[in-house]
Amino acid sequence: MYLWHYTNFEIGIGLTGFGVLFSFLGVILFFDKGLLPMGNILFIARVTYNCLEVNLSFFLKRHNYKGSISFAVGFCLVLWGWAVVGMLVQAYGFIVLFR
Repeated sequence: MYLWHYTNFEIGIGLTGFGVLFSFLGVILFFDKGLLPMGNILFIARVTYNCLEVNLSFFLKRHNYKGSISFAVGFCLVLWGWAVVGMLVQAYGFIVLFR
């Protein structure tokens, strides 16, 4: 049982680390349209991998709809190639979610 939790922790740290690395490199390289979506996909993979039920209940609360929808729209914009606009919309959604 302990090994399973430790392995999940390692995978979660790896997904988070690579997500942050790709997002950081994407911003440093002038909003690269290849690295930013990879960072976002790894971030979403980490959120869904470790604790899907807890995160879904957080994002689907009635008072968090505005931030959740903004973050999802920003995620889609980044995937569609509108990197700067998508990152701004994601930042707005993040601020609204965690204020």
